[in-house]
Amino acid sequence: MSALFVPLIIAIDGPAAAGKGTLARRLAQHFGLPHLDTGLLYRAVARRVIDAGHSPTDAEAAAMAARTLRAEDIRRGDLRGPPVDEAASLVASVPAVRAALLAFQRDFARAGGAVLDGRDIGTVIFPEATAKLFVTASVAERGRRRWAELRARGVAADRDAITAEVQARDAADGARAAAPMVPAEDAMVLDTTELDAEAAFARALELVGAKLAALGRAP
Repeated sequence: MSALFVPLIIAIDGPAAAGKGTLARRLAQHFGLPHLDTGLLYRAVARRVIDAGHSPTDAEAAAMAARTLRAEDIRRGDLRGPPVDEAASLVASVPAVRAALLAFQRDFARAGGAVLDGRDIGTVIFPEATAKLFVTASVAERGRRRWAELRARGVAADRDAITAEVQARDAADGARAAAPMVPAEDAMVLDTTELDAEAAFARALELVGAKLAALGRAP
């Protein structure tokens, strides 16, 4: 890689059900970059811990699952839903888990750039990212989205309970000692509460494009 080449890295952070995953995939396609949903790494760790019969609060079991994570683990079809949602938040608070997954995330993007979404991309994984978005929405709207997503998959769910789980996840992610979920100082905040998918993408593209233009990089 040329010493003059600086890969385009777009970091997208934010809470659950804010729409960051959808935006990340579309931005990756638009810019011709690979995409990594880093949340799947923690979900896969949580799934392995649960499958092994351990508690997600068992830091040693979680760290071992993270150190032995395989690429096929993040392609499983059972990584979403309330049990894994809660367990993923718990294992993500374990410093040894985050350390074990750090190199994987950085190696994914450093060679040719990427769009990564998660909760600490712009603050910990890639503080030097070219552009950073912090995507958010109201708790009520995010609860509704998660509830609708589960219903669309045929999963029975109580809307109020799902909203409470989203709020609890926010509290856990924001309060943890290891890489808490907070916007990077130079992140551009995008509130999607009143935006549909197309409007959110258009706004995200506008923000990232303006950042690239300010850096003298062609969008």
